[in-house]
Amino acid sequence: MAIASFPLARMRRLRGREALRGLVRETRLSPQDFIYPLFVVHGRDVRQEIPSMPECYHLSLDQLLAEVEELTRLGIPGVLLFGIPAKKDPYGEEAYDPQGIVQEAVRAIRGTAPEMIVVTDVCMCEYTSHGHCGVVENGHVENDKTLALLARTAISHAEAGADIIAPSDMMDGRVGAIRKALDQGGFQQVPIMAYAAKYASSFYGPFREAAESTPQFGDRRGYQMDPANVREALREMEMDIQEGADIIMVKPALAYLDVIARARQSFQHPLAAYNVSGEYAMVKAAGRNGWLNEEQVTMEILTAIKRAGADIIISYHAKEAARWLGRG
Repeated sequence: MAIASFPLARMRRLRGREALRGLVRETRLSPQDFIYPLFVVHGRDVRQEIPSMPECYHLSLDQLLAEVEELTRLGIPGVLLFGIPAKKDPYGEEAYDPQGIVQEAVRAIRGTAPEMIVVTDVCMCEYTSHGHCGVVENGHVENDKTLALLARTAISHAEAGADIIAPSDMMDGRVGAIRKALDQGGFQQVPIMAYAAKYASSFYGPFREAAESTPQFGDRRGYQMDPANVREALREMEMDIQEGADIIMVKPALAYLDVIARARQSFQHPLAAYNVSGEYAMVKAAGRNGWLNEEQVTMEILTAIKRAGADIIISYHAKEAARWLGRG
């Protein structure tokens, strides 16, 4: 089909007014696209700002509920919970303790905001004294021995009332192990959001401060993905789907928009993208220094993530983005 050219076609005709631009806008953001990550801690009256993540906090359960109420008012449908344990040990025992901080947080939200979707991160790194995402023996993260602990953690979250289980550890076979455990435990209806393509990224620095999860030796490149690879990411996603993942995720988002786009083209499953702590912190720092317009850049980034193909955006910007969208 022939495409009209100038002067018959004038692309600027539909750009002259905001109302026209909005009428033909291809990608639209909504607060319903967002999941907001939260960091929960033991104690009371704790609302401690995370230095490298301005306007994000460590929250005790009483403060968590106030935060969830605000998210509900803003129209944000879900939260992703990360827990800071009372103590750490080599096997991360609080991760699967029925009275652990995440389990308590899930029950608290269920009791006060039953419509809020509660997603729980399943990993060992916040809970282990060595900071790695699994069982460590002789300086090596043991994949298969970790699977049982991840499955046990997932069951404890489901028993507490979690709506979605989100394994982020990147152990081979963990989606299958968790799906089997959930099904055998009577939680056939609990979906899994798999961190399917989780890269060994330098953008995680602020999160590791927030979650107190920096490895005490080595790094995570032996199980998280090489940032140079996209075909491998597609294999990871396909395997997670075959093992029972209901939603697949790409993490980080901003530096991996091409991976999000390839995933959207390749799979029909719901697709999440995690706009991670380092991406958030860069925008916050530049905005506070007057180097860029924080609101405009934030909305441009979130729009780009959705335009690339993400159905769900996990972002620390979610609250402010929802406010800005509501204002419009």
